[in-house]
Amino acid sequence: MGRGRAFFGIASTEPSGGSDVAGERTYAVAEGGAYKVTGEKVYISGVREAMEQLELGGWYLIARTAPPETGHRGLTGFAFIGNRNGERPAGFEYSILNTIGRHAISTGILRLKETPIEGKYVVGQLGRGFYVAMEGFSLARVLVSAANVGAAQWALETAVKYSRDRRLFGDRPIASFQGVSFPMAEVAARLEAARLLVYKAAQVADRIYIKKEPGLRPHDLDYWAAAAKMMAVETALTAAEVLMKTYGALSYTEEANVFRNLLGVLSYYVGAEGTQNIMRYIVARELIGRDYVKG
Repeated sequence: MGRGRAFFGIASTEPSGGSDVAGERTYAVAEGGAYKVTGEKVYISGVREAMEQLELGGWYLIARTAPPETGHRGLTGFAFIGNRNGERPAGFEYSILNTIGRHAISTGILRLKETPIEGKYVVGQLGRGFYVAMEGFSLARVLVSAANVGAAQWALETAVKYSRDRRLFGDRPIASFQGVSFPMAEVAARLEAARLLVYKAAQVADRIYIKKEPGLRPHDLDYWAAAAKMMAVETALTAAEVLMKTYGALSYTEEANVFRNLLGVLSYYVGAEGTQNIMRYIVARELIGRDYVKG
C-alpha cells in the first residue's frame, strides 16, 4: 500500500442500511480452517482501484459468525482479498456505481456467494468485528473532518477572490455589499471553530495511539471524532453554498467548476463515515450518558 501497489478499505454498509452496523446480514459459515461468506456490500470505496488498477485489493469485511440474536457481538472482521494479481476468489463479483461527485475514488458494490476466506484472515478475534470497525470509524472521522476543513477553506478563498474581482452597480466590487460579505464572514468564523475541533480530535487520537497515555481508551475518541465530523462537514456544506451564491448563476455551469466542491462535500453529509444524525447521536450519548440516550 505504501508503494501505491495495493488498496485496502472497509466493507460494512449493506443494502439494508449503513448506520445499523450491528444489524448486518452478511454471514460467514465455518468450514474446516476457512469460512464461506455470503452477502452484499454497497457504497464501498475503491472498488475499481482495488479490482482493476492495482496488483492487490481488498477490504475489512464484516460478516456475521453467530446467530442474529447475538447482535453486534456476533460480528467478525475479515481481511478479504478480492484481487490478487488479477485473480479473484470464487463466488465473488463486483460492480461500479456512478456517483454524482467525489470522483477521485470509485464507489461500488461487492457480492459474495459462499466465497471462501481462510481462517488466518480473521482480524482480531471472533465476535470482535464490530468493535474493530467502530474504533476504525472514529479514526477515519478525524481524517474526513480534516478533508472537509480543506474543502471549506478552498470554497471560502475562492468566494473571497471572486467577490473582489466581480464588479456591478457602478463598478463596485460585490464584496462591498453586506449580503455578499456577511455570509463569508460567518463561514470564516465557523471554519476556524471546525479547524480547532479537528485539531482537538487529532490530539486525542495521538494521546491514545501514539503516546499511549494511561487511562485513555480508544472509546475516548468517539466524542471528539463525531463532534469534529459534525462541525467540519456542515461548515464545508455551508461554505460551498456561500461560494455558489457568490458566483450566482455562473456557479450552475460546468465552466465555473465550483459545483464539484459541493458534490464532494455532499458525500460526507449524506453518509460517508457515518451520517450527520449518527454523529449527533454519538455526541449526545457521550455527553448525557448511555443509560439516557439509547440507540
